[in-house]
Amino acid sequence: MTAGPDVVVVGAGPVGLFTGLLLLQRGRSVRILERRVGRSNRSRAIGIHPPALRALDRAGIADSLVAAGVRIDIGLAYSRGKRVAELPFRSDPDFPFILAVPQPVTERTLEEAVAALDPAAVVRGARVVDATDDGGGVTVVAESPEGAVEMRARLVVAADGAHSSFRERLLPCLHSKGYPDSYLMGDFADDTGHGPAAVLYLEPDGIVESFPLPGGVRRWVVRLGSQAITPTADGLATLVGARTGVFPDESSNSMLSAFDVRARLAPRMVHGRIVLLGDAAHEISPIGGQGMNLGWLDAAAVVPLMDASMAGQDVGGRLRLVEKDRRRAAIRASRQAGLNMALGRPLPPAVMTARNAAFARALQLGPVTELVERRFTMR
Repeated sequence: MTAGPDVVVVGAGPVGLFTGLLLLQRGRSVRILERRVGRSNRSRAIGIHPPALRALDRAGIADSLVAAGVRIDIGLAYSRGKRVAELPFRSDPDFPFILAVPQPVTERTLEEAVAALDPAAVVRGARVVDATDDGGGVTVVAESPEGAVEMRARLVVAADGAHSSFRERLLPCLHSKGYPDSYLMGDFADDTGHGPAAVLYLEPDGIVESFPLPGGVRRWVVRLGSQAITPTADGLATLVGARTGVFPDESSNSMLSAFDVRARLAPRMVHGRIVLLGDAAHEISPIGGQGMNLGWLDAAAVVPLMDASMAGQDVGGRLRLVEKDRRRAAIRASRQAGLNMALGRPLPPAVMTARNAAFARALQLGPVTELVERRFTMR
């Protein structure tokens, strides 16, 4: 058994890396175990909302991410070639925008910040196969190309995503909710002329979403009736063009992904000395881009209590309050994601026109605009 760190973090995605960074900044020893040998170059999560930007700013890395991203300060809604409404994202006093950053850039920024504090903190090619909590600590066993590794930690953080093996082990019968929504998304060169605006196309055949990315790239997300079996750039470009009249250049495609949607919410984040964070604790629809942000805010809330606990303080009461607060935040985000998906489902043209007109009228009212903006920016 190797000499153990204070905390083992399982998963070197955005949430695991941020958790490790916060612990290192508090002087705790950390090992972040990641089964992937190298960083993923796939860009799935791109939106960083103002509350998460504040947490990242306290950790000293918001400026780097803002410099690398695109500031989305307005959302536009179109339908059948006409602008329906607009929604500014400018009321937050510190971060009057939603930041769009490719996930590989976010992960690289976080990992570099971790490595600056401990170059050995991230251990790649280590797949955790067992973790035993005996009440005094957790024994973690991982497989690596060099053989099995066993280490003892005071605490374990499971940030291993929506398919978390820790959640399956701790909560094997946790209910998951499916939705009648599937999506196809891809990144293409941006020739729309929309600049840094997010655009929703509310169309009778289903929604098309469009978000700017750095480097003159735009992400397109199309709601499907069923998941694409063999997604192609040409197929996605054709769907976008048929619904919106905008035809992305298929030859410029740099990312393509199909996904369906389910939701799962753990009743508790803390299980003895094992803590579930991010998608491992609350899987929600990626529509709206809230999952990564929820995970970061989980870490910002829980890490101070982990540190206090390791310092010998009784944190039981505070921990229960934090768990309740983070569960409420996850429920709120899941409901918002559900509303976002409902907004994007197909409707008969006449019903769609009436719904869009009512939506536009509502957004002309100041209190409604403020409420909708707060929901879309997680404030």
